Amino acid sequence: MPKPDPDDLQSLRNIGPAMAQSLRKAGIKSASDLRELGADQAYIALLRSGVSPHFIMYYVLHMALQGRAWNDCKGAEKVKLRESFDQICNDHHDPDRSEFERQMDILGLRAK
Repeated sequence: MPKPDPDDLQSLRNIGPAMAQSLRKAGIKSASDLRELGADQAYIALLRSGVSPHFIMYYVLHMALQGRAWNDCKGAEKVKLRESFDQICNDHHDPDRSEFERQMDILGLRAK
């Protein structure tokens, strides 16, 4: 039986196949990439790739990078993460932007 790749996204606690696929779609190909970016920048990349905002996904990334269970986030820590999440969504998510516009942004073909 082959040894698991320690740099595979799914080697991180809380990162399953669906989350790993979303991260790869956002350009985050490995656990090293995720660690280097950090949870906030990774979440911004997910939003830019078209993922809808979801608070649990945001704090799951934080917990994964700390090696903690996703549901370990509680109390003041969760309140602080919620504030950060709300700010990131305000700064990086436009619910009225069409998929076509999003793709043009990715390609750099739309005037800002």
